[in-house]
Amino acid sequence: VEYPTALCGNFEEKYLQLPPEAVITPMRDHQRYFPVKTADGKLLPLFITVRNGGKEYLETVQHGNERVLRARLADAQFFFDEDRKKSLEEHREKLKTVVFQQGLGTMYEKTERLEKLASFIADAIGADEKDHKHAKRAAILSKADLVTGMVTEFTELQGIMGREYAKLDGECEKVAIAIDEHYKPRFAGDSQPQTTAGRIVSLADKIDTIVGTFSLGKIPTGSQDPFALRRQALGLVNMIIEAKYHLSLASIVAKAMDLYAIEDEKACAKMQQDVADFIRLRLKNVLESIRYDVVDAVLADVDDIYAVSLRAKAVADYVASADAAAGIQAFVRVANLAKKAESAEVSAELFQTDAERTLFAAYEKAAAAVEADIASEAYAEAIRALAALAAPIDAFFADVMVMDKDEAIKNNRLGLLKSIDAIVGRVADFTKIVLA
Repeated sequence: VEYPTALCGNFEEKYLQLPPEAVITPMRDHQRYFPVKTADGKLLPLFITVRNGGKEYLETVQHGNERVLRARLADAQFFFDEDRKKSLEEHREKLKTVVFQQGLGTMYEKTERLEKLASFIADAIGADEKDHKHAKRAAILSKADLVTGMVTEFTELQGIMGREYAKLDGECEKVAIAIDEHYKPRFAGDSQPQTTAGRIVSLADKIDTIVGTFSLGKIPTGSQDPFALRRQALGLVNMIIEAKYHLSLASIVAKAMDLYAIEDEKACAKMQQDVADFIRLRLKNVLESIRYDVVDAVLADVDDIYAVSLRAKAVADYVASADAAAGIQAFVRVANLAKKAESAEVSAELFQTDAERTLFAAYEKAAAAVEADIASEAYAEAIRALAALAAPIDAFFADVMVMDKDEAIKNNRLGLLKSIDAIVGRVADFTKIVLA
């Protein structure tokens, strides 16, 4: 405004009996007023707004703003009182008349899918019995507030009113919080769900929406993303990493497809590929602080999203070390020849030189160490175990003619290289790394 003048208005204290968000939303989002709180965060029956002009007739402007807000709050009180005539579970019945997306059934059916998917995810992350129970209950009630008068009038309150109504219905505190949290993150910079039940339902909701929308062929392209799938996928990735969940993306996508009754093998395979590619792009965004070639090196398999983030950090540290070049060059030489191998079968009886035997022994030692390190999330140690292969690999290439005239010997040597490449690939594809 050209001549900003702040003013303070007030409203009746009776409206403070409403949930704080029900007062703040019409004040802030509809009228552009600033709510006023005490030092300890308690809402006061006051607001601050700004007029364009001086102090003349400021009291008249104040009364006008108070009258507008009073009408908004009276509406909120009316809808709140009407909503409370039914429990949240009773409101859920009306979801049978609300379409989720054309071709994907109703919101009621979505909550039934969410209950089953939440149960599956709870088992996958090893949630305890209470969190499992809370997640299932929250999933059932998660969308019930969408048909309440309060949310119909103030759509910004979805999830928030579900939480408040659940509390008033006597639902468990964690169930109520999960109903609110499952929408998070609502916008860029928003916080992630902090409770286990909230994370589980949020993951279920996001996967269900992504799989369902993809099944209709509505994969976001360019700037078109009417269902905010990119934001949901990004929230899913950040949530899994923040919560440190080792969760198979392919398994939860498969469960979601099963709940949608998608059974055609080609359609299922395409869905898995489409979702993996979609998540891969979101992971690139999350890992943007890490060198692009390192990120490319770990993104071949995004099934375990949290593991990808751990591998990216470990590989980035290794690539930055002084002795990384020798190891990377050795891995690349192995990878180039491993492509020619028909299988990874190795027979020690076919070894002709000490270099072969030494490399095979080093491989077996490294393979055991890498598997143990990966199981304990010690990716830096896994890379150190792989780096120990650099010297025997170099000696192997110096002393051995891989493409021997004897077909059996040649295939055995290629099989050894393929075995080494496979264990190296458990951490990263080092052929993607750009050496200075």
